Amino acid sequence: MAGRAGTPGTTVTSRTLAILAAFNEQHRSLTLTEIATRSGISRPTAHRLIAELTGWGALRRDSHGRYVIGRRLWNLGMLAPVQTDLRETASPFLHDLYGATLETVHLAVRDGLETLYVDRLAGHRSVPIVSTIGSRLPMHATGVGKVLLAFAPPEVQQAVLGAPLRRFTRYTVTTAPRLADQLERARSEGYATTVEEMSAGACSVAVPVLVENTAVAAIGFVVPDLRRTRPRLVAALQVAAQGIARSL
Repeated sequence: MAGRAGTPGTTVTSRTLAILAAFNEQHRSLTLTEIATRSGISRPTAHRLIAELTGWGALRRDSHGRYVIGRRLWNLGMLAPVQTDLRETASPFLHDLYGATLETVHLAVRDGLETLYVDRLAGHRSVPIVSTIGSRLPMHATGVGKVLLAFAPPEVQQAVLGAPLRRFTRYTVTTAPRLADQLERARSEGYATTVEEMSAGACSVAVPVLVENTAVAAIGFVVPDLRRTRPRLVAALQVAAQGIARSL
């Protein structure tokens, strides 16, 4: 959604953070003017701070002269525990799932009211995949998101159910009562599914990684169809989730 990323404070640090916050999933590359507008900082100040950030490696200019996130900032982000501890622990289990099915496998966590994708192994079949490592998606339209929401604290569920549910396809669940029923079913059955709710031609199934009855993550498959394979995929995911939980 277009608009400013936020109102910057008066310190250099707050303005620098406002510049970095101007970038998001929908705004991966920006011009100087776009950064100034989205961050709420004057163009001369933005120009000076961007030059420093570029020199340090937090930003870089692409072949079109637009600014993108630099490798140095990416490297710092990879040091976050959610990227290192969880990803490293889950990695062998994700590779086992991929090796057994050759389907796309996701590892995700809840980040506020969104789903943050921590890892992904791309499957062999041509299935529309929206997510990338590091991307965030709404919880109501993906398998990993729904199962994370189903096991989230009540206040998180209320916040999602009380807000408008964005429609991505004609199959996206956009009514709170229906979503609430799906969450209850996910808690009861231990897994969640979607059928072309995020993108046409893509279905998903996911289970939570539970540590002391808290969903610390979710793992899931994205496949073209679930009608014949759901029991087998759920069983494989549940074994992997238990293994990850024990390792954590």
